[in-house]
Amino acid sequence: MSGHPTFLGIRVTPLTQRRWQNFRANRRGFWSLWLFLGLFGLSLFAEFIANDKPLYVSFAGASYFPVFVAYPETAFGGDFETETEYRDPFVIELIEEQGWILWPPVRYSYRTINYDLPVPAPAPPSTENLLGTDDQARDVFARLIYGFRISVLFGLVLTIFSTVIGVAAGAVQGYFGGWTDLLFQRFMEIWSGLPTLYLLIILASFVEPNFWWLLGLMLLFSWMSLVGVVRAEFLRARNFDYVRAARALGVSNGMIMFKHVLPNAMVASITFMPFILSGSITTLTALDFLGFGLPPGSPSLGEMLQQGKSNLQAPWLGITAFVVISVMLTLLIFIFEGVRDAFDPRKGIAATTPITAERTRAAPATAKEAAE
Repeated sequence: MSGHPTFLGIRVTPLTQRRWQNFRANRRGFWSLWLFLGLFGLSLFAEFIANDKPLYVSFAGASYFPVFVAYPETAFGGDFETETEYRDPFVIELIEEQGWILWPPVRYSYRTINYDLPVPAPAPPSTENLLGTDDQARDVFARLIYGFRISVLFGLVLTIFSTVIGVAAGAVQGYFGGWTDLLFQRFMEIWSGLPTLYLLIILASFVEPNFWWLLGLMLLFSWMSLVGVVRAEFLRARNFDYVRAARALGVSNGMIMFKHVLPNAMVASITFMPFILSGSITTLTALDFLGFGLPPGSPSLGEMLQQGKSNLQAPWLGITAFVVISVMLTLLIFIFEGVRDAFDPRKGIAATTPITAERTRAAPATAKEAAE
């Protein structure tokens, strides 16, 4: 039995403990992680925070959950077989005659139009619309929550797939070298010369873009940013003594690449990951701003920026989107800086132990004192 501690049933090795201590020592990255996880966690439950459907309805002794199930209006004594419009005052009165309604904190979804605005849209912030409305009378706060979730999920998925493909391609090039490396480099030179943004704009005129379509198209080009650094690490490490010893022992090339050489390339890979993540988010934002991104009506930070550009008399639109994008990208950069330092094998445990601190205080301050 190993004496290593466990967390949730997973054995925690001394290396993992050292990496976690190094990450915690980076206070900026550590607190940025918790702040980002809090914001992202809230956005994952956007339907329970901002929605035009109640969380729970009690009617005539029965329980209904409109967030999960679409109920016809006839279920509450109405006249229509279509899905219930819960914001309709007539429907609210019908339900409250024989029950009660539990609403989310914000009674607007990203596509809900507020028809009761006291001023023409876009309306300024108020108690009803915390961050105001856009020029289509849709709640900005609700669209912000949903748009933040889409942007982060898009960036994370694209970064994960790009990292896997880029690391694999760079590892094959660097480890095998020769004609494999030469042919792959020529292919990348041609492929990287294609104008990505123009291709996205051109293809968007033929096919209606959606989340997965944009993800796949951007993945065709985003993986190349990691190939160079990973290839260099594998070229450097493939002739090391421990790699030659592994070959002599009959270890397969795949095992050598994955277990022995890849850990040395992870630091360089993690260094580039925040640039892929922030670049994917900004590219999606730019496409939405230009009108070539997600389908019209989708919650999008880029569409909010475009709203701010088109409605200069409503500064809350542009300011809100700018602040959210800036804070999101800043937190992500700080987090990955901490992760990079944690995985750096050249860094020891950053936290000073009590014994080291005591020896430091007891050590003489100058060479003269040491001589005495």
